[in-house]
Amino acid sequence: MSTTPRTAAGTPSGDAAQPSRRKVLGSIAATAVAVVGWNAVDQTWATAAEAAGNSNVVPVPGLVGTLTTDPATVDSFGHDFGHLWDSAKPWAVLRPGNIDDIVKIVNYARVNGIKVAVNGQGGTGADIESHSVYGQARVPGGISIDAKGMSKILSIGSDYAVVEAGVTWGQLTDATLALGKTPPALPDYLYISVGGTISIGGIGGTVQKYGLLCDTVQAIDIITGDGKLVTATPWLRADLFNAALSGGGQVGIIVRVNVKLIPAPTRSVIFSLFYNDLNSYLTDSEKVMAEGRFQVHAGEMLQKPDGSGWRYKMEVGATYTTTPPDRAKLLAGLSDVRAEAVIEDVSYRDYMFRLDAYEAYLKESGHWYQPKPWLSMFLPASKTKTFMQQVEREMNAESLGGGFLLFYPYFTSKIKRPLAVQPNESVGYLFDLLRFPNPGADIQGMLDQNRRLYEIARAMGAKRYLVGSIPNMTQADWKAHFGNRWTAFCSAKRKYDPNNLFTPGQGFFA
Repeated sequence: MSTTPRTAAGTPSGDAAQPSRRKVLGSIAATAVAVVGWNAVDQTWATAAEAAGNSNVVPVPGLVGTLTTDPATVDSFGHDFGHLWDSAKPWAVLRPGNIDDIVKIVNYARVNGIKVAVNGQGGTGADIESHSVYGQARVPGGISIDAKGMSKILSIGSDYAVVEAGVTWGQLTDATLALGKTPPALPDYLYISVGGTISIGGIGGTVQKYGLLCDTVQAIDIITGDGKLVTATPWLRADLFNAALSGGGQVGIIVRVNVKLIPAPTRSVIFSLFYNDLNSYLTDSEKVMAEGRFQVHAGEMLQKPDGSGWRYKMEVGATYTTTPPDRAKLLAGLSDVRAEAVIEDVSYRDYMFRLDAYEAYLKESGHWYQPKPWLSMFLPASKTKTFMQQVEREMNAESLGGGFLLFYPYFTSKIKRPLAVQPNESVGYLFDLLRFPNPGADIQGMLDQNRRLYEIARAMGAKRYLVGSIPNMTQADWKAHFGNRWTAFCSAKRKYDPNNLFTPGQGFFA
């Protein structure tokens, strides 16, 4: 990749080189020395005094925000939540002051052949970072765009909200709940950006009714690879809309999102139903889903309390505002061999933010900061039992550490965006192995296991979810994954990012 800076018109300014001095571009702290361009001969950033009369200095676009090559900033954008690609540092970080800053930088990157990727910068407290787990947001030698620079809620209507892409689902949830509204689909962990989530799909416990989070998006504003800011919907530039949602950031930078809203309940009755055998869990899970008994439906595979093996938890919720649901009716006809049942009546908000306490535990125990070799897939229902029996044999408590394995059914017909590729069956199962390893765990062994389990599942007709850590994915693997959607995906890539600027960390396109 060339990093030779050029003017916006595309005129080369000198030989390719990596920066040898790191300074701040655009708006800078009062104690720093302002730089105004790149000296292609000296291969250094130039101050105004150094640039005066020097034709070798190519000006950087004027920005409201900042473009920085400060080592501390660059280092902080050189890793992600997974901590498996911690050496993939960008060349510079853009903290946009407005959307026009992003347009300018995309144009600057395009004419200079510099890669660009948005970094969601989610999390809580001081733990703010990209929440990709296998370097998907990395852009080594390129420009990383801090999504925190576009994190305003722009409007909330009767059945929609318009937000900038860096807004977190937690921000949006609290803002809409104050008005009696809620997004119909939410992730389990709310402190991640809207734009980043919908670019890979986004899944939560209402997938059985509303599909992925990206299926609740009604319109996007997106900056394409030719530096144009355009609107895309299911009817306007539908090819761009479909390539941007669940397309892994390949066709543009999403900057604004119109998200559907529905009336919010005030409370939820949550049923945690535990099963010691897989058959009963699968039967009951599919029964309550088919009958639409609950508004929320999740589940997981977890260790038995005595550590003797595995059991399954179906976690389902009935929401209400005034009259609590009939609990006996909701549980009628289900298996009588459940090992345990726990029922809680909680506020709707408390349930949506239920992982806050678990996050605090993982941070206190140190698991939060370990490498995270996650594995996320969509399984065909007909092969799920066989696959999970294999998983039961392969895994033990060390396989999870402080983490968990989400596992529950959904209707594949609810997934509308074509690049969120699904098994070729009416019912799929989310398999989401969210490892938080113990210190000293065999991380490479876990990655190798991920690849092996992926190959087994793929042979059964499974599809991977773009979240996750599967090593050695080739373009042939991705072509097989996207199947008959690959040609349209490539066409959209050529049309909207002809210079192949965006999000190289996904590894879809060589």
